[in-house]
Amino acid sequence: MSTSARKLRVGIVGGGFMGQVHGRSALVSGATVVGVVGSSPAKAEAAAEATGAERGFATLDDLLAADVDVVHVCTPNNTHREVTLKALAAGKHVVCEKPLATSVQDAGGLQAAAADAGLVGAVPFVYRYHPMVRELRARIAAGEAGLITSLHGSYLQDWLAGADDQNWRVDDTTGGPSRTFADIGSHWCDLAEFVTGDRIAAISAQLRTVRAERGGVQVRTEDLATAQFRTEAGVVGTIVVSQVAAGRKNRLYLEVSGTESSFGFDQEDPDRLWVGHRAGSQLLTRDPETLSPDAARVNRLPAGHAQGYQDAFDSFVADSYAAVLGETPVGLPDFAAGARSARVVDAVLRSAANDSAWTTVDNQ
Repeated sequence: MSTSARKLRVGIVGGGFMGQVHGRSALVSGATVVGVVGSSPAKAEAAAEATGAERGFATLDDLLAADVDVVHVCTPNNTHREVTLKALAAGKHVVCEKPLATSVQDAGGLQAAAADAGLVGAVPFVYRYHPMVRELRARIAAGEAGLITSLHGSYLQDWLAGADDQNWRVDDTTGGPSRTFADIGSHWCDLAEFVTGDRIAAISAQLRTVRAERGGVQVRTEDLATAQFRTEAGVVGTIVVSQVAAGRKNRLYLEVSGTESSFGFDQEDPDRLWVGHRAGSQLLTRDPETLSPDAARVNRLPAGHAQGYQDAFDSFVADSYAAVLGETPVGLPDFAAGARSARVVDAVLRSAANDSAWTTVDNQ
C-alpha cells in the first residue's frame, strides 16, 4: 500500500499525539508532509518536528494556501467542523479525527459538504484495519456464524481513573456532550456494525460520571457508559465502555455469538481471533498464507511478527490516499461513517437523559 502512483502532498492541523500518529502513517504511505499547524504560531516548528512535517505554518489559512492535496484534522473535537469546512472549501481532501463533529447536525453537514465538493472525507475508525477483523468479517459474510444471536463486549481504559487525571476531552465545551462513548464506544459500535453488516436500531443506555470534579472544574461528561441494544436484524447486544477501569489500557473486546460459530476479537491481542464451536474451539493466528483476500490486503508483516495499532492506522491512511487517487478501497470509513457514529452517540445521550428509555437510532 503506497501512494506511488502520485506522491501526495499533505498537511496536518494539530501536532499532539494524534497528529504524530497521522504524520507517521502519511510518511509510511509515501506522501510528503508539507507542513503542520500547531496549537499556536509559536509552537509551529515544534509541531513540525513531532509530526515529520517539512515546516510549521502559523495559521490554518497559511497551510491551506500551500500546495497540499490532503488535510489531516487532529484538533480538539469542537474545532473539527470549522477546520474541515475550510479545508473542503479550499479544495482539499480531508482525513478528520473522530468524532467527526460534536452534534448530529454538524456531522451530517460535513458529510454533505464533502459529497457536494466531490472530495474524499475519511474518519479513522482504524480497528477495521486489523487483518483478523477483516478475517472475522469475511467469515461472518460467508455464513460461518450461522444465525447471529448476540453481540457483546467492552472497551475499557484507565487513563482517567485518577482523581487528578485531566485532559481537554473532559471539558464538554471542547470535547462535546459525550466523552467516553463518543471517544471509544464509537469505535466498538463501528466495529460491530462493520463486521456483521448489521446496524444498531435502538439502544437503552446509562452513563456515570465517577469523578464529578477534576482540577477544581466540574465534570459534565461521562466516565463510563453501559448500554443494551438491538439491531435491524433483531440481534440483541450489550456494551460496557469506561475510561476509569484500573489496569485496562486499551482493551476493546468484541464477541459475535452465533448458532454455528462464535468469534471473539481482542484489540490488545490483535494477531489472533477466537473461533468457538459447540464441539470445540480454536485460536486463529494471523498468517498471510491463510487469510481471506481482504484480510490479506491489509496484512503488513509476515506471520509471527506482531502487527498492531500503528500498522492498522498506516493501512487506513493508505486507503484514504488511494481514494484520493481515484480508487475505491473496501471498508474505508468515510464521512458517512462519521455521521453514522454521531447518530449512535446521540441516541445514547438521549436514552440516558430519559432514564435509559429505549431510543431509536436515526438510521438514515
